[in-house]
Amino acid sequence: MLFPLLFSFSVLAGSTTEETSKTALFCKVWGFLKYYHPEVATGKIDWDREFTTRVKTLPHLTSKQETSRYYAAWINSLGEVRRCKTSTRNIPDSLKLNLDLAWLSDTSLFTKDLTAQLNFIRENRNRGKNFYVQVNRHLRNTVYENEKPYADSVFPSEPLRLLTLARYWNIINYFYPYKYSIGMNWGNVLEEMIPAFRHAADTASYQFAILEMIAKINDSHAFVVAKYAVSRFGLKWAPFTFGIIDQKAVVTGFYNDSLCRKNDIRRGDVILTVDGKTIGDIIRERSKYIAASNEPGRLRNFYFAVFNGHTDTVTVTYERNGIISKKTVKRYLFKEFHYTWPSSNTMETSGLREHNIGYVNLGLLEPRQVACVMKKLWHTRAIIFDLRNYPNETGLLISKYLNPAPRPFAVFSEPDINYPGVFRYTKPCLCGKRNRMPYAGRVILLFDERTQSQAEYTVMALKTAPVVSTIGSQTAGADGDVSFITLPGNYKTLMTGRGVFFPYGGITQRVGIRPDWIVMPSVNGIQEGRDEVMDKALELLNN
Repeated sequence: MLFPLLFSFSVLAGSTTEETSKTALFCKVWGFLKYYHPEVATGKIDWDREFTTRVKTLPHLTSKQETSRYYAAWINSLGEVRRCKTSTRNIPDSLKLNLDLAWLSDTSLFTKDLTAQLNFIRENRNRGKNFYVQVNRHLRNTVYENEKPYADSVFPSEPLRLLTLARYWNIINYFYPYKYSIGMNWGNVLEEMIPAFRHAADTASYQFAILEMIAKINDSHAFVVAKYAVSRFGLKWAPFTFGIIDQKAVVTGFYNDSLCRKNDIRRGDVILTVDGKTIGDIIRERSKYIAASNEPGRLRNFYFAVFNGHTDTVTVTYERNGIISKKTVKRYLFKEFHYTWPSSNTMETSGLREHNIGYVNLGLLEPRQVACVMKKLWHTRAIIFDLRNYPNETGLLISKYLNPAPRPFAVFSEPDINYPGVFRYTKPCLCGKRNRMPYAGRVILLFDERTQSQAEYTVMALKTAPVVSTIGSQTAGADGDVSFITLPGNYKTLMTGRGVFFPYGGITQRVGIRPDWIVMPSVNGIQEGRDEVMDKALELLNN
């Protein structure tokens, strides 16, 4: 009986692979027509219904000829595609890093007649308004206001689940500015994710598929509220905050002091295992669900995925004062901590350090305060700007006080919705102004993996100061205005909507900004409650 069983399994596996390939090709054709076909782009055709209806017919396409006839008849039913008078073939390769339409001419997939039909649509594509994608007038990133949310389908049917994948995959394929740098072939991602969406058994499985899908773009902006999936990690928390250093979890603070004392948790405790698993094993097991541009950002985002669980306790192995011990720690619902998040009332916005050194916390500084703070710190010999936070759009205002003249600091890449997949670069953006008496002291910028998006943009602007040093560690690597995407089940996610580069070509996405002086928290520093990045800044200035 062994041979028939093996044969049956191989037939089933082959059938599943063939089914996945057909679905992937259908998703690509559907997305191409959505953004390129002049009649489809008007929104007059219910394009979601076309997907959910036609995806059921794919098993009947058993040959290249049948597949090509099917797609040709579908395209013919959509309406006439008129020949355009103008051609845009002469686009430099530098603008086509994301453009991947070679599959339109793949004769292993389609007959020559169909490849000609598809390429005719490409050359005579929709120009002007597109019902399914718009460009924000001010920020110049893409907007997807007309995508149906299917709010009554938290766990959609199989065709709608596959529509989720097709919708997201095509938006990334044509309008994600950094698709070329995500680190994997985006076409392969489509085939890889189809089984997860097709066979999702419940709401949590569907949400896990979404989490895994959005994590594939390696973007720290990617986020989705998926409470059923997250609840599988557990809604009971250990009472402390932590950072991951060398694949070990180091206690950095407390959600509730008294509960930590009760559980004998101390700042600087190094936790090695959680319920028998090493921290490294937990990271490897769950990383595919944690969206981030780079590894420091991913580890930052593990705050709920290491110690959370369903049970009232968790067993940990930990190191304290060189001794390794084991203990049971109680877990709690977060509301039991009665935790108060730090506010501007309890933190310093700006002030003076010893030796006439100024300090500004850009997470607290408001635009209306910039003039007053800069006046107060004007005669200091240095100002330390702390960007380990999220600023309030003060970077360009501050740069007017630092620079003697306007300086280029950033270039954007913006999507061309008349040629989906093509991005065009802006002229360099300037910061600062003509200033006969700019700030004469030294500028120090502090940043780390918490420095993301507008914070990174602010670093780029302030780095143009005449005498500036940067201290800390690699930033989050997610710079640029965000675009919102609605998925079936009314799930909302984000992506970086336009590219941001240094004026002479350096990329910021995933790479982030690297400091002149690399300083990262150490176990000893955490135990002693020291800010080692700040200590390095003061050391440089005082020596």
